[in-house]
Amino acid sequence: MRDFNYFAPTQVVFGRESEEQVAALVKQYGGTKVLVHYGGKSAVKSGLLDKICGLLREGGIGFVTLGGVVPNPRLSLVHEGIKLCRQEGVDFLLAVGGGSVIDSCKAIAMGVANPDEEVWNYYTGKARLTRALPLASVLTIPAAGSEMSPATVITNEDGDMKIGYGNDLLRPKFAIMNPERTFTLPPYQTAAGVTDMMLHIFERYFTVDDDMDLTTALAEATLRTIKNAVFAVLKHPEDYRQRAQIMWGGSVAHWGLLGMGVQEDWATHQLEHELSAMFDVTHGAGLAAVWPSWARYTMHRNLRRFVRFAVNVMDVPNDYTDPEGTALRGIEAVERFYRAIGMPTNIKELIGRDITDDEIKEMVRKCSRDDTRHPGGLMVLYPKDMEAIYNLARG
Repeated sequence: MRDFNYFAPTQVVFGRESEEQVAALVKQYGGTKVLVHYGGKSAVKSGLLDKICGLLREGGIGFVTLGGVVPNPRLSLVHEGIKLCRQEGVDFLLAVGGGSVIDSCKAIAMGVANPDEEVWNYYTGKARLTRALPLASVLTIPAAGSEMSPATVITNEDGDMKIGYGNDLLRPKFAIMNPERTFTLPPYQTAAGVTDMMLHIFERYFTVDDDMDLTTALAEATLRTIKNAVFAVLKHPEDYRQRAQIMWGGSVAHWGLLGMGVQEDWATHQLEHELSAMFDVTHGAGLAAVWPSWARYTMHRNLRRFVRFAVNVMDVPNDYTDPEGTALRGIEAVERFYRAIGMPTNIKELIGRDITDDEIKEMVRKCSRDDTRHPGGLMVLYPKDMEAIYNLARG
């Protein structure tokens, strides 16, 4: 078991009508002038944005709004948000939406608090974060887990670079979660969200470490729960109980609990970031397209782990005489699960055409940052490995 330092300071307010507490919570955490950050149509169409603004107004809290966040949130909007916050004297950020909105808020929080530093420098490692504005979220799309995590991912349109950054200063002060707000999510978005949260667990579960039994058991239970819940909500979108399992599952998957005592991997996420940056695909779908190929390429580094997953999570019978066969059947079961919920299992299904050799080489170059970065915990990936995995994932 590896040593660890556990930190999870976010206050979670979960349940029906939980958004009614937003003004009191902002005041509790010192907010006096708020940027309400949101995406596009859903927050407006559902009436949630108007409700949040009305509650802040009734609570005597000043605010300004900034919409326009898109999947794979853009650096250009972050810059716009930083400028607006400085002009308006904003001292608290409130994300109303999903992971993309929260990630954009985190980037703005860094930029406003550090006026002499280009915010992109934190993502590229050229700057070290020492302060950030406080932020919080009203979650509408369970997927990224950004509502409790220290992580943020932003796409820089200049060069199509999608890079993540993490710092505990970026953990939200509170997260409001009302499962009823997810009833109208389209099936594809629901499925992509569940895929994203499952991959957050995979990145921690498939490890060189086998001796943190409690963390492993918690990961398996969370995977089984959200895997079963997604089928229920795809059939019955207003199933509160199962929507709640998914909403809470997304937070559990990514705030850090399921990585305690193990070495994490994150190679699949790095590989997918280049797919998102190049083709602007949904993050969860991109993860589904690349993970099976990553798994087949790396499973021999800890075959016992893949066997345990196949048996305990995917209900594959354990053939004790053929552990490799059991592990492979577990990966195949994941592919069947992806297809059953409408996710792709390779790049061709993801982007609708064959990917070219030149596109793969460009993704490898960016993912490895010209062979200066080598992600992975279960297996460290060098450019030749990245290229091999992308080729396996062609379809």
